[in-house]
Amino acid sequence: MARPPPLGELPPGYTPPVQPAAPQILVGSLKAPLWLRAYFQSLLFSLGCGIQRHCGKVLFLGLLAFGALALGLRVAIIETDLEQLWVEVGSRVSQELHYTKEKLGEEAAYTSQMLIQTPRQEGENVLTPEALGLHLQAALTASKVQVSLYGKSWDLNKICYKSGVPLIENGMIERMIEKLFPCVILTPLDCFWEGAKLQGGSAYLPGRPDIQWTNLDPEQLLEELGPFASLEGFRELLDKAQVGQAYVGRPCLHPDDLHCPPSAPNHHSRQPPNVAQELSGGCHGFSHKFMHWQEELLLGGTARGSQGQLLRAEALQSTFLLMSPRQLYEHFRGDYQTHDIGWSEEQAGTVLQAWQRRFVQLAQEALPGNASQQIHAFSSTTLDDILHAFSEVSAARVVGGYLLMLAYACVTMLRWDCARSQGAVGLAGVLLVALAVASGLGLCALLGIAFNAATTQVLPFLALGIGVDDIFLLAHAFTEAPPGTPLQERTGECLQRTGTSVTLTSVNNMVAFFMAALVPIPALRAFSLQAAIVVGCNFAAVMLVFPAVLSLDLHRRHCQRLDVLCCFSSPCSARVIQILPQELEDRTVPVGIAHLTATVQAFAHCEANSQHVVTILPPQAHLVPPPSDPLGSELFSPGGSTRDLLGQEEGTRQKAACKSLPCARWNLAHFARYHFAPLLLQSHTKAMVLVLFGALLGLSLYGATLVQDGLALTDVVPRGTKEHAFLSAQLRYFSLYEVALVTQGGFDYAHSQRALFDLHQRFSSLKAVLPPPATQAPRTWLHYYRNWLQGIQAAFDQDWASGRITRHSYRNGSEDGALAYKLLIQTGDVQEPLDFSQLTTRKLVDKEGLIPPELFYLGLTVWVSSDPLGLAASQANFYPPPPEWLHDKYDTTGENLRIPAAQPLEFAQFPFLLHGLQKTADFVEAIKGARAACAEAGRAGVRAYPSGSPFLFWEQYLGLRHCFLLAVCILLVCTFLVCALLLLNPWTAGLIVLVLAMMTVELFGIMGFLGIKLSAIPVVILVASVGIGVEFTVHVALGFLTTQGSRNLRAARALEHTFAPVTDGAVSTLLGLLMLAGSNFDFIIRYFFVVLTVLTLLGLLHGLVLLPVLLSILGPPPEVVQLYKESPEVLSPPAPRVGGLRWGMSPTLPQSFARVTTSMTVALHPPPLPGAYIHPASDEPTWSPAAIPAASSSSNLSSRGLCPTTG
Repeated sequence: MARPPPLGELPPGYTPPVQPAAPQILVGSLKAPLWLRAYFQSLLFSLGCGIQRHCGKVLFLGLLAFGALALGLRVAIIETDLEQLWVEVGSRVSQELHYTKEKLGEEAAYTSQMLIQTPRQEGENVLTPEALGLHLQAALTASKVQVSLYGKSWDLNKICYKSGVPLIENGMIERMIEKLFPCVILTPLDCFWEGAKLQGGSAYLPGRPDIQWTNLDPEQLLEELGPFASLEGFRELLDKAQVGQAYVGRPCLHPDDLHCPPSAPNHHSRQPPNVAQELSGGCHGFSHKFMHWQEELLLGGTARGSQGQLLRAEALQSTFLLMSPRQLYEHFRGDYQTHDIGWSEEQAGTVLQAWQRRFVQLAQEALPGNASQQIHAFSSTTLDDILHAFSEVSAARVVGGYLLMLAYACVTMLRWDCARSQGAVGLAGVLLVALAVASGLGLCALLGIAFNAATTQVLPFLALGIGVDDIFLLAHAFTEAPPGTPLQERTGECLQRTGTSVTLTSVNNMVAFFMAALVPIPALRAFSLQAAIVVGCNFAAVMLVFPAVLSLDLHRRHCQRLDVLCCFSSPCSARVIQILPQELEDRTVPVGIAHLTATVQAFAHCEANSQHVVTILPPQAHLVPPPSDPLGSELFSPGGSTRDLLGQEEGTRQKAACKSLPCARWNLAHFARYHFAPLLLQSHTKAMVLVLFGALLGLSLYGATLVQDGLALTDVVPRGTKEHAFLSAQLRYFSLYEVALVTQGGFDYAHSQRALFDLHQRFSSLKAVLPPPATQAPRTWLHYYRNWLQGIQAAFDQDWASGRITRHSYRNGSEDGALAYKLLIQTGDVQEPLDFSQLTTRKLVDKEGLIPPELFYLGLTVWVSSDPLGLAASQANFYPPPPEWLHDKYDTTGENLRIPAAQPLEFAQFPFLLHGLQKTADFVEAIKGARAACAEAGRAGVRAYPSGSPFLFWEQYLGLRHCFLLAVCILLVCTFLVCALLLLNPWTAGLIVLVLAMMTVELFGIMGFLGIKLSAIPVVILVASVGIGVEFTVHVALGFLTTQGSRNLRAARALEHTFAPVTDGAVSTLLGLLMLAGSNFDFIIRYFFVVLTVLTLLGLLHGLVLLPVLLSILGPPPEVVQLYKESPEVLSPPAPRVGGLRWGMSPTLPQSFARVTTSMTVALHPPPLPGAYIHPASDEPTWSPAAIPAASSSSNLSSRGLCPTTG
């Protein structure tokens, strides 16, 4: 087959026919918005022409640039630290956290490993020897865990946290204490002798069996060692700590145990203990004074009798404390056990993580499956593992989601007519969006924006769904180019028609995500910034690279190649005849012509002194007999829109030589034109739509009142897992939180003691603070410090009264009396530090219970060095730490009398326990009370702030709703400004913003009905919903704005042109989100998949149902109005001749009119009309580098120029 000649080359001997006058006139108001948009469209037109002219180069360079950016993913960092993800940026909590880390370092003092035991049968009592026996079995299994790393064996005794290890001068006793000193384990088993079995330390003394806590009686041991060593100071230390007989003096759970010591209260009676009575009020560690485990830490679901006695409980909890990685590193640094392995802090962290994982595994497997109790285990490493799993990219879901999108795009864009099929374009578009998403994320990585779970789990699918929307829009518009559009202008025409919509939606999406970055949560701020950057990359790909793909596909269609399988020729070919402009005289239209579609002679005129543009068209109504149309002949009247004033019947040609099946001719545009729009725009349907959407809005307003604040860890962890079971049990039975009241520097602690006591009292009176038992000493360092001073003052007074201490000697006095002696003579003056006359004239604590300011920092040094157990129990965490000072009662040089004063404190803390915090409202109330207490102390000169997980992760809720409302309001204003700027029509922009606001309110209300709580994550989605909603509204609004006719007609035309791409975009978004439904995390499903799916459905309903109805009622007037021959500015045309058709240019038109000439195509059977040149059919004009006629012009009212003539 011979190659067809280039389109636009006229046969020899062709002469233009004589043109008669035209019968109708379109007059458009020459106003700034129209021409400003026309100028913007002309830029888009030039861009499209340039891309088409260099499509291969553009495609290559675009893929190269996006591929280079995608390589940035290699340096991506995934953040899993909860504090880094969740603490508000720049907030007071962030500043306080920074201050704490600056003074104490990055790590906590210890890490917690927990065991919770619950009955398998709901409500069963666990306060029985049998239940505690099972708890002992699980705890003992967990405590015996050993891991082998770096050629060493690591057990609990090596890595556990030990509180308050004393310094003893006697080397033998010091080594024995180091081996025997117990780990801190908070367990209900400590009320019984069996608690000693969890302590793994042991020591050896000649002539005795191995000393363990199960057989250690400290009082008896000291009596045996007394003749061999001076242990008076150690004995006093044990007496102060109220160690007594330690574990051997406690009852045995199972008195029949062969190892139950004779000193146990029930050893001889062999009667099991009253478990409820023993556990009432809590338990003690080896020290009754400093190691008291409150009942609320050990028992959950308790029930009490009428007298307040403990009757039953439903849960038991044991907590094992381990050293932090830094502590473990410091503990073994330089030790003989680690000198050969290059000991480092990273190795210490690895040891702890391995031990914790093994601890959880063995504890969960400790009880048989048929046991009446079940064990839930958890550790800090378990939480880290969950966050890491939560942040991992699921390659299977990503690949599955993109393959599903590829299939959908290919299937929906395939056509029976190979010349109109765009399956390959759909495939290329989805792959291009995938590359754009990867390049956007790579750019984020290069910019240093850390990834998180939201980035890896949600963003790839959300960005895919949003990005493909514009792909469908451009592809749909490319197939509906006005007839007669020159080949070289096809891409330019496509961008001119859709570029404004794509720009508007993309800019609004970027603005929405940038506004969502106002939410000050780092994880969500990073997600919002990454989403905005990815949307920007999608925009660049759609506007710059995808047009090159369309241009290449145009070449494929011109060459009549199959879609997708472009190496094969299309079997379907029609004969297309190019009829040159001529006069038909009285001839009738030849038989066989099925339809005439033309962009024919048109004239546009703009006079200098006029404010109108006039376009003259031929009487198309006489050319085409209109088919039956539910909306009437208005849809076929000339002059439909400013995007396509000269061609209104594109896509209606019927191929004569290649006919498709009837079902293949049906599409979404056909459905919208002939079924949906006529039904929707009826009066009673409009009323029903308004009533239904009003009811939905009202119901959503009610649902908004049901939305609660909060995001529990149980919402994040996958349901059905052991971790979720533990967290659920902990939330139900042990809702306790360790917090601290931190006092900063900047004020004088010594002169502010009364204010510090008042602050503690005010904080202790808060509803959420767990009060200590009446028998326990206050849990603050200042109380411990003062009580210790009062104790040594009492010892001094007793020694002074008995004469054991005199003005010149304290050696015969007690250890405490000697310490008091050394403190009482201190003056605090560097020049004269000692004054012995003060021994009887001053007290270490005055009558008001305050420490003399001059002794405050001197006594602090002595207390920290002499009372390690009290210091550890106070959890003071002083910074700067007081200097070490070792008391030597028998020093004869006098140097031991000089006590170095501690530096002024910059950091200290009071520990508290918060309880009863179940709902976010409880946390907010506790936070407000704590902040009020600190503010009151601030007015007294004490700088303090609360610290702990409730303040780190729940304080955001104090201002979350305000932040949400502010972000949404600012975004709606920005959306209005952007739409008003690009549409240049505030009326339309206002209607768009109204619909978007309704969508946001309705989405918020539906969240309330679905039980989805408000946290920073839904806030980001709600804010982003404004931008995403623009995808569903702006196309319809723009189509309505640029169309002529009545409001109903314009709404129908807008639906006809936008129904298909908007629906395809919604379906593609849903397909992208569908992969989120396969997530293992219920949190992803509820907070992302469900919310975003509801948002997509709301957007589809509002964009294609509510907005057209509102526009048909309240829409703005058209930008271009249609006037007929009654206009005085136009000559009345002569009536057409009967039996013939005439068209052409009137010779009487003013000279200032511009002339537009285009060709006309007719689908028919042979024989051809005279003067026509026959060439093989194609749906597109022949690809040709030949110049188009010089008089050719745009079919739009934009001021575009001609495309260059080079191919």
